[in-house]
Amino acid sequence: MPDRRTLILSGAAFAAAHLAAPALGQALAAPKLTPLDAEHLGSAEAPLPGVTIAPDLWPVMVRVKPDFAPGSIIVLSSKYFLYYVTKKGHAIRYGVAVGKAELQFRGAADVGAKTEWPSWKPTPEMVERNPRAYAKYAEKGMPGGPGNPLGARAIYLYQNGHDTAVRIHGTVEPNSIGKSVSNGCIRMLNEHVTDLYARVELGAPVTVF
Repeated sequence: MPDRRTLILSGAAFAAAHLAAPALGQALAAPKLTPLDAEHLGSAEAPLPGVTIAPDLWPVMVRVKPDFAPGSIIVLSSKYFLYYVTKKGHAIRYGVAVGKAELQFRGAADVGAKTEWPSWKPTPEMVERNPRAYAKYAEKGMPGGPGNPLGARAIYLYQNGHDTAVRIHGTVEPNSIGKSVSNGCIRMLNEHVTDLYARVELGAPVTVF
């Protein structure tokens, strides 16, 4: 597999060459998911009950440029899309929520850990910004479970072996998908992050724009 450095270009050059929406992901003419995929991913034709996100934010198989590494994740924050590259030239595109403008994470990272039904503890910065919402969880946090803000799965982003405190995770607010609302993490519907979690491997490269 090519070295990650050969696949991730930096700054505007990468954006211009690869990340214009038509260049990165173009929906296949008649996207068809396997029965297992359809069960886990949903589709624009069969959305989850009570979820009212835009149809283009439901998962779909798309074509991408063949130099994206299979197994890698690319996030286009401005489009609210996360791409998981399944093989050369192909990816699953999921809709996501991202951080508020001043809190958005950008850059290259890798998958340093994965957890099912993760526990959660607000960062000191979160407590400082909004003590009313977060101070009560500052010491002990919250155990994993259906009411936990990280949802069903969490994929932890690391840089140089250190936890960035940024996660790709599920959510208890499904209708936030397609919005800039988080404290910096990347939210997915629980059904979608569960699917991504099963696919992505530890050490996989992640690039967030």
